[in-house]
Amino acid sequence: TKSSDFYTERIDGSVSSKARMTAIDRFQESDSAGVFLVSLKAGGVGINLTAADYVIHLDPWWNPAIESQATDRVHRLGQKNKVIVYKLITEGTIEEKIQDLQESKRQLLSEIIDIDSAADKTLNFEEIKQLLV
Repeated sequence: TKSSDFYTERIDGSVSSKARMTAIDRFQESDSAGVFLVSLKAGGVGINLTAADYVIHLDPWWNPAIESQATDRVHRLGQKNKVIVYKLITEGTIEEKIQDLQESKRQLLSEIIDIDSAADKTLNFEEIKQLLV
C-alpha cells in the first residue's frame, strides 16, 4: 500500500506464501520510508528484512524466544543499518503480566544456564513451580 507519507506492507495469517514473498521483496527494494507489519505467528519463517531500521513489538508473546526471533529477522547477513528495538506495553493489561512472566523466565534461565557465573547459581524449586503451574 502506498501513502503520501510512507510505504506499508503487512503479513498476517491471511497472506498467501506468494503474496508474502512479494511483500518482502517490495519492502526490501523500496527507496521510500516504510513500515512492515508482521504478526509473530505469520512471520516465523523465511523473513529477512535487512532494509529495516526499527522493530516495534506491540503485542508480547508469552515466550521471549519468539520475540527475539522476530527481532532477529532484521539482524541478518546484509544488514547495514543500526537497528533500534522498542517494546510497547500498556500499563495494567494482560500484556504487562506477560512482560513480567517473560522477565521471570529470563532470570530463571540465566540462573540455571549462564555458565559465566556458575558459582553464583541457585535453583529455587518454588520459582520453577510457579512458572510451570
